[in-house]
Amino acid sequence: MRRSSEENARIQEQAGKQMVVVLQKWRRRVRRLKIYRACLMAMLVMGCTALAGTVYYRIESSIPSVINIRAGEEESFRLGVPARAEIVSVSDQGRSNIPKGAVDIDLSKTVTVKMGMESAYRMQVKLFGFLPIKQVNIQVIEDQTLIPMGVPIGIYVKTDGVLVVGTGEFQGENGLKCSPGKNIVKSGDYIRRVNGQEIQEKEELTRMVDECGGNAVILTVERDGETMDVQIKPERDESGKYKIGVWVRDDAQGVGTMTYIDSRGNFGALGHGINDVDTSTLMHMEGGTLYDTNIIDIKKGAVGDPGEMTGMIIYTDDHILGSITVNNIQGIFGVCNDRALSMGTNSPLPIGLKQEIVKGPAQILCTVDGQPQYYDVEITEIHLDHDNVNRGIELKVTDRKLLDITGGIVQGMSGSPIIQNGKLVGAVTHVLVQDSSKGYGIFIENMLEH
Repeated sequence: MRRSSEENARIQEQAGKQMVVVLQKWRRRVRRLKIYRACLMAMLVMGCTALAGTVYYRIESSIPSVINIRAGEEESFRLGVPARAEIVSVSDQGRSNIPKGAVDIDLSKTVTVKMGMESAYRMQVKLFGFLPIKQVNIQVIEDQTLIPMGVPIGIYVKTDGVLVVGTGEFQGENGLKCSPGKNIVKSGDYIRRVNGQEIQEKEELTRMVDECGGNAVILTVERDGETMDVQIKPERDESGKYKIGVWVRDDAQGVGTMTYIDSRGNFGALGHGINDVDTSTLMHMEGGTLYDTNIIDIKKGAVGDPGEMTGMIIYTDDHILGSITVNNIQGIFGVCNDRALSMGTNSPLPIGLKQEIVKGPAQILCTVDGQPQYYDVEITEIHLDHDNVNRGIELKVTDRKLLDITGGIVQGMSGSPIIQNGKLVGAVTHVLVQDSSKGYGIFIENMLEH
């Protein structure tokens, strides 16, 4: 039988529709493949960018911003990075007196240099020899020896002004809650003056506010390095005294470890600054005193619970070890008296610069069993240019005796000297909360920067 023309037309129409469907599916598939390809390319580009960024950051952070070199001595260091560097000497006018390109070094190999004290130096580092990555200052320092101490110390410091810990409410004479200082002063402020009169003690602040007769007082405060005047109107409490509802502190006490005494009778301790316990800010110090202390109890460290050494401090003149003159992020520093000097029974050690430290065995000197003793540790990581100056060294306690007594590193051991290869290289600063056998340290050269 022959198909009619209508049947042929219908068949052709159906075939055309099927062809259109096939073409549409093919086009969608091609579109999806293009999208997949674009996504894969984007992911590849992002992955390569992230990888390159990670490599760049790791290389950049493995190059210290400052390298200290002993004057007049040959110093060798190996950074092991694929970079070249040019060293220039900088004069007082900021111009180099070394011809351009005269001192070009390969930082993937061991570099040996010898420099004098008369000039400052700078090293311009280029990744792969052409990509600028960092400018390194080279400081020529005088070689010195330090007496490692490792003895516990009692610390008392007076704040420079009155530190605001926070604001709070009190019951007013009308029975309502009052908080005059809220949103006017804040935690971390230092109150320097009240109505133009300097104050140093919290009792002075309390007295002057109570004597204001209800009139607004002008407080001169230091906040984030800036000084400003703020005005607060005191309110009477239930007893009739005028208050501003501000919690303050004017001193701090604690226990730590002395790190070293130098040839001039100056000491360094803690390896980190004294921060206020409530505000976590570095305390502005008017002055302070070191006291002899005896460790009477040790709370052993555990997972999530750092241990602590408890010391008995006797605040009498015959127990004073010296005066504290500096409190900064690298530690506390000051001058020893004869009593402290007599405690320095260890022989002086040369300092070890950070480029001389290697991963591996070392020791810390601390007092947990009556007398300063050396205990074995392992240096596991060295961060030549860590963002946190107090965590340049990572270490792990390996000494079984110390682990049995303390569990590793505990609060109060901050400042314990770190010794490697007969050199004083740093001081313990922090414990890892989740593993008290591990902790951090500061490079001794950073402590000496103060």
